[in-house]
Amino acid sequence: MSSGELDALRTRVAALEADAAGGEARPPRHRSRSFLAALLIVLGCVLAPLGALAAWTADVVGDTDRYVATVAPLAADRDVQAAVANRVTGAVMDHIDLDDLLEGVAPEQRPLLAKALGRLGSSLEDAVRSFVHDKAEEVVASDAFETIWTDANRAVHTSVVRALTGSGDGAVEIKNDTVTLDLAPVIDRVKQRLVDAGLTVAAKIPEVHTDFTLLKADDVGKVKTGFRLLQLMGGWLPVLAVLLAAAGVLLSAHRRRSLIAAALGFAAAALVLAAGLTVFRTIYLNALPDTVSQPAAGSVYDAMVRLLRTTIRMVVVLGVVVALAAWLSGPGCSATVVRQVWHAGIAATRATADRVGLRTGPVGPFVRRHRGWITWILVAAAVLTYVLWDHPTGWVVVGLALTLLLALAVTTFLAEGERDGDRDGDGNGERTRGLDEGPEGKTGGGPDGGTEEGPEEGPNGGPAGGPAARLRP
Repeated sequence: MSSGELDALRTRVAALEADAAGGEARPPRHRSRSFLAALLIVLGCVLAPLGALAAWTADVVGDTDRYVATVAPLAADRDVQAAVANRVTGAVMDHIDLDDLLEGVAPEQRPLLAKALGRLGSSLEDAVRSFVHDKAEEVVASDAFETIWTDANRAVHTSVVRALTGSGDGAVEIKNDTVTLDLAPVIDRVKQRLVDAGLTVAAKIPEVHTDFTLLKADDVGKVKTGFRLLQLMGGWLPVLAVLLAAAGVLLSAHRRRSLIAAALGFAAAALVLAAGLTVFRTIYLNALPDTVSQPAAGSVYDAMVRLLRTTIRMVVVLGVVVALAAWLSGPGCSATVVRQVWHAGIAATRATADRVGLRTGPVGPFVRRHRGWITWILVAAAVLTYVLWDHPTGWVVVGLALTLLLALAVTTFLAEGERDGDRDGDGNGERTRGLDEGPEGKTGGGPDGGTEEGPEEGPNGGPAGGPAARLRP
């Protein structure tokens, strides 16, 4: 190398070093852009659990049919049945006069029986109470109770929603600023069973209305605004959370990393909401009075938030799936190894299929030419299916992810194969192969029937040995 060339090289190196130093001294151009992107992603993650709560409020609390479908299984819950049976037993016993049992006895024997009953004292009352409780349990375990439970909850929910929204009178009367659930139909059926069993005194029990307080008017005024707000936001707050996170990802300079962070942030926010539900359950049960059955109240609470917990699990699974997909499509070493193993497995499968005579016809070349479009169409179809699915669960997300993965594997399988001369069954493939094979049926045409290799490369990428090597026979 001449001295002039050496000086020019030194000048070039100095210029590059100066540019590098100047680049380090300049502040990052995307600092404000990155801050805004991070802020949008954080806002989306914060709104995610609020969106889940709003959607649950609009879907369960504000929808009578959904609410009834949610609480209908409670009619078969043992804790709820026990609580209702105890409440009905107490109401019936309050209206049974043990002295009326003497009316069926001969007048001359009543003094002796009254004296005997007086000696029994509370034992007789306990025996009658146990008898009434058994009949109440029979009623709450019957199919008729399921109908009573469903109809009562439908009427009460309509009243509560109308009280919260101020949209008119409810189906259940609101007395003394209180919304109540009437157990009179259950008591009537218990009375009939008692009479059928021989306790005719139960027929004298008047119509009993045992009211169960659900909501006071003072509380209605306090929660009406919040309920109405959550009901209005139920449709668009989850969408707003997703749009904010998507805007942050698109605005970020490192979109793949931002997408992973946003997906995991949504999953973490959902887990925080799940923990909050568990803590609130304990606080709620501990705040109940002693007259309320905690096992029954716990069953009701679990039934009410079941759909919300399903949504939480779905969000966690969806976040993990999206983050995993973004990571696998990235340039990381581990992700690259996974993709290589994936493609190697499909290529080996396709090679085996080719050896046994499998032909794709015109499908293979078509898929190969439009592989990019086909991939995006499959992804869009999976996303559209998820969006249109009514209340998707975590298993639905897993199923859609596995289905998409299988469809992509089939696409890759069809796109693999012969690149030079696709076989279409008309002999063109055989003619193309004949031009490429030597006399021994192998590619090339070397004198030994093997494959002819190219010249060895030198250190600078050219043939080793220079022109003499290329001319060597």
